[in-house]
Amino acid sequence: MKNTLSIFFIAFLFVGCQQKIKPADISKINGYWEIEKVVFDAGKDKDYGMNESYDFFKISDNKGIRKKVMPQLDGTFLVNDVYENVAVRFADDKVFLDYSTSYMKWSEELIALSEEELVLLNKDKMEYHYKKAIPINLLGDGKKAE
Repeated sequence: MKNTLSIFFIAFLFVGCQQKIKPADISKINGYWEIEKVVFDAGKDKDYGMNESYDFFKISDNKGIRKKVMPQLDGTFLVNDVYENVAVRFADDKVFLDYSTSYMKWSEELIALSEEELVLLNKDKMEYHYKKAIPINLLGDGKKAE
């Protein structure tokens, strides 16, 4: 009985501490995000070091885009015309990002969101942990990267 009570308390604590994402929080998604790690369904992690590409989000009024960009040493980004449409959907106390392209549609659940952290869960129960990315400028040309 004591073990059951302990397990119940821990489960309650976990559920009670889960972040509640509000519509006003969605603007925090905007910007550049670098993947830090992926947590697989079996509990194993895959950590990422330096990434060759970042995810760029631009969302307004719960609609927008996500695209891959490549940071350059001078603080700029290489971009192309390829992007995914994104729609934010609130359902059953959860938040989803619904993506669409000409070829397919899919969704990811928004698990956590702050100014510095983004966590998305896909249909295969893989958690993608991102950190806010900033442009890099290794050229030392005195210019501030934006």
